[in-house]
Amino acid sequence: MQEEIRLGFIGIVINDRVIAAEVNALLGQYARVIRARVGVPDADSVAAVIGLIVEGDNPSLGALTAKLGNLRGVEVKSALSRRNRLRESVPPDHERT
Repeated sequence: MQEEIRLGFIGIVINDRVIAAEVNALLGQYARVIRARVGVPDADSVAAVIGLIVEGDNPSLGALTAKLGNLRGVEVKSALSRRNRLRESVPPDHERT
């Protein structure tokens, strides 16, 4: 079975770094779609910005963006390529024979 893969970015603004541990835990859960990450804390405030380069299927990228956006004090914007490429889907470890 094939799945459509998209390339793009997700920009994350953390308005209070108290939530940073939750953001990092969520990013860890989606590490398979994160190709690159850069974080910039604002030394003069409690805010921070994280930029992600992502590559994955629409459901995974949408879920990550939605979960980040549901965190209090976190703002998220994303843009994905319009051109998709196909990739053979790999079943989770527990479904492999």
